This record gives sequence, structure tokens and C-alpha cells, in this order.
Amino acid sequence: MSGSGSYDVALKLLLQGRATLTMRELTGTAIAKWLDVELPKVQNLRLDLLGETADGGLVHLELQSSNDAAMPFRMIEYCLGVRRLFGQFPRQILLYVGEAPMRMESELRGPDLFFQYRLADIRELDGDLLLESEDVGDNVIAILAQLRDDKEAVHKIVERIAGLATAEKETALAQLTILAGLRHLAGTVEQETRKMPIDLDIRDHETLGPMFIEAEQKGRQEGLQEGRQEGRQEGRQEGELLVLRRQIEKRFGALPRWAVDKLAALPASELEDLSERVLDAKNVEELLG
Repeated sequence: MSGSGSYDVALKLLLQGRATLTMRELTGTAIAKWLDVELPKVQNLRLDLLGETADGGLVHLELQSSNDAAMPFRMIEYCLGVRRLFGQFPRQILLYVGEAPMRMESELRGPDLFFQYRLADIRELDGDLLLESEDVGDNVIAILAQLRDDKEAVHKIVERIAGLATAEKETALAQLTILAGLRHLAGTVEQETRKMPIDLDIRDHETLGPMFIEAEQKGRQEGLQEGRQEGRQEGRQEGELLVLRRQIEKRFGALPRWAVDKLAALPASELEDLSERVLDAKNVEELLG
């Protein structure tokens, strides 16, 4: 997913978790299981989400937070890569979650070529319908969809989160606050949280808290002096390292010393790459080897 390093992680986790209604609204079916896959390295292609339906079909969901004129070329490369690896073509959906109006093509045409995929703006989804879902993931994703009343929707979502068990409550609130940043509603989420019996601070969330801090810092960048750029870069890298380490520990358990030292020595560009690869790796050695 292009355009953000924090929103995509939160949204992927939601879509792979408790967001059954959202996936059915997007695909018309249910995902029986998610597949961890890296396509053959023609150009080191990496899908956002690839799911297998109960009848054995494949659904490729790509997430995008900015307009990219090259998306049709990327999508056809993904499509062919999946065909080579699995022997069948996937149904493809490009889900746009950005704020600016969507301005991308959903097809390629040539003298003897026609390729097409579904291009969906998440604001086309009925947010009020998602609010009624029993899955909290759908409730959280509703913040990005079409809503009659944004503030009332935030109130309902936070109220639902307040009734969850502590661990699930912490994660859902962090995901909501991060995604709310795409709609300039993070402040509203914070205000509603203060009204509810929620004794949590998103900044303390081990996995998603640093992402929110990073988003806050990014929002202030234009108002800061240019001479403080280096300090902000260092702060963001530290946040990315904290997020990545927590993600790895959540999947594989406590890290050995060699892994901690290796992570600390990596530049920001490699940390971002690892944050995507951690979803696919089978163990720490494969991820960091």
C-alpha cells in the first residue's frame, strides 16, 4: 500500500481479523483463509492481501492511500504473478482509502489486450451498515466509509470498544485512532474516549502507539522549522523500530540478543521493508537472516 507506513498495517490487521462484513461488501464472498505469499521475484512483487474462498477461489485486495497512475501496470503484474504461483487468476480489488478524490484507471487496453480489475473507494461502503456489524473490525473500518454523521459514528464505535476485554479494547482503540487520521477525526476519537470508561492511552499501545505518535509528528512537520528535520527523522525511526520489534515479538516471541542488535543497526528504509515482510516470514531467522 502506497502513501503511508502506519495506516496500512492497522488496516491490514483489521481486514484479516474481525471485519467479516467489510470483506463481504467488497468481495461478495467470505475469505476462508489468508495466504502468506511473496510472488516470484521478477520485480520482488508483494501483495497486500491474498485470500482463499471456501470454494478455492482467490481474492487479491490491494490497499492504496494515494492516487497512482501506474496502478493498472502493478495490478496486472500482481495478477500474472498469482497465476504463475497458484495456477489460477485471482479476483482483484484495489481499495482506495485516501482523502483526495480517487483518480485512477481500472483497466489496460491495447490492440489485442484488455485487462480490468475492480477499483473501489472505501467511501462507497455504507458506514452505517458497518456500524451495526457484530464484528468490531467492521465498526472501526466504518470510520473510513460513507457516514451520515461522523461524530455520532465515532461515539458509537468508541462505545462499542469500551465494552471489549482489555487487550482487544487497547488494540481496537489504537486502530481506530490511526485510521481516524485519514479523515481528520483523531481529535474527535480522543474527545469521545475521555467520556467513556476507557483508562487507556493510545500512545502506550506497544504495537500501534508509536505509529500514532509518528502520525502526530508528521502532521506537525509543516509548522516546524526546517532545522529540526534531522531530529524528527530520528524520532520517526525510533518509533518504527519499536513498532517493528513489537510486531516480531507478537509473532515469534521474545527476540534473541543477535536479533535485537541487528534491528537496532538497520536504517529506516529497511525497517519499513521488514514491517511488511514480518506478516509473511515463518520465523525470526528467515526474517532477519
